[in-house]
Amino acid sequence: MPCQAQIDRRLWQGYLPKVPNRQEQTMRDATPAPACLANGPHVLSIPGPSIMPDRVLRAMHRPSPNIYEGELVDLTHSLIPDLKAVARTDHNATIYIGNGHAVWEASLANTHARGDLVLVPRTGTFADGWAEMARGLGLRVETLDFGNRVAMDPAAIGQRLRDDTAHEITSVLVVQVDTSSSVLTDIAAIRAEMDAAGHPALLMADCMASMGCDVFEMDAWGVDVAIAGCQKGLMTPAGVSFVFYNDKADRARERADCVTGYWDWRPRTKPDIYFKYFYGTGPTHHLYGLREALDMLVHEEGVEAAWARHGLLAEALWAACDQWEAPGGLELNVRDRAHRSHAVTAVRLPERGTALRNWCSDSFGLTLGIGIGMAPLGTLEWDGFFRVGHMGHVSGHTMMGTLGGIEAALAALDIPHGRGGLAAAAQVLAGKV
Repeated sequence: MPCQAQIDRRLWQGYLPKVPNRQEQTMRDATPAPACLANGPHVLSIPGPSIMPDRVLRAMHRPSPNIYEGELVDLTHSLIPDLKAVARTDHNATIYIGNGHAVWEASLANTHARGDLVLVPRTGTFADGWAEMARGLGLRVETLDFGNRVAMDPAAIGQRLRDDTAHEITSVLVVQVDTSSSVLTDIAAIRAEMDAAGHPALLMADCMASMGCDVFEMDAWGVDVAIAGCQKGLMTPAGVSFVFYNDKADRARERADCVTGYWDWRPRTKPDIYFKYFYGTGPTHHLYGLREALDMLVHEEGVEAAWARHGLLAEALWAACDQWEAPGGLELNVRDRAHRSHAVTAVRLPERGTALRNWCSDSFGLTLGIGIGMAPLGTLEWDGFFRVGHMGHVSGHTMMGTLGGIEAALAALDIPHGRGGLAAAAQVLAGKV
């Protein structure tokens, strides 16, 4: 059983909110396997940072380079066309030192003036975060809430734009895959509704969880601004993020009064001096890692092949969960498979999600993602969720190992579940389904 120090550690870190009888419940739910099963390599199955390829880590393991000329400068220039290839755009790509919150701010600051109105359709917590960033920049925010389990309705978005006869709405901020709920948004359908409404608003897409995993076609779908990060489908340690933008979005830069020197995307896009790529010293070692990751994704596997791989791995996970479903047991958060992400899957397990995650980590060497935003922190309902990340450097072997850990936890904790989950996943990966 976990010792008191383990329980106190989890409470202190905030992974287990402090609620009545929390420690007693944790002790009761934890029925660990022999400790040796957690030894060996620990597997990270969270929705980012994702598993880092050894090749990427080796590429980063080097002395600091010359930041004025030579290899690093040439390497940085080479990243831009490959980043565009992943986003499927012929337009502009910029690199920022920062996480997803950084490029939320960069995307808004370059395209808006204070007091502008933005429309935020939401299917989970990360839409709320982008909306809060907009408020912090002095923008007005209107939300269309579709809950945490179903996809947003493009027709409802189109109707709201038709009702906006004065064209007050300047942008529609859409999260392609909300990492909290794992709901996948049909961005092409939203663009079709915007065009049918004849509305001039920018279409902006958050692709943090989805880029390189779920199909995304920036230019073909008419997306004006897209953002992404390096630590998920792009398989590089967290710390670098990207903004892609087209000419329409750049014209909005003319009236933007939120942008400051650091966030301005124009000097970064085609810098006449190398340091302008980053408005100072670049993230040198991240750039080496990113170069290796893009070699793997763009030049070796190919973006479309990576999409297909992620789709097959996701189908295997869903097949296992379909078999495991039982009254009082787990179920997939998103019921309509057409609206499920190929990068992350949110799972409901009433009151036992935390216990299952803890067992997998402490007894099996497997870390699953916590539930985010699906229930108030500090309530027993918060314990009813976990997430599986299957993005980036993930193989059939990795997926089967993760599923094996979940099935072992279901058995160890006496959680009601159906049989045959691993067999169902194996049939998918073997091409028998």
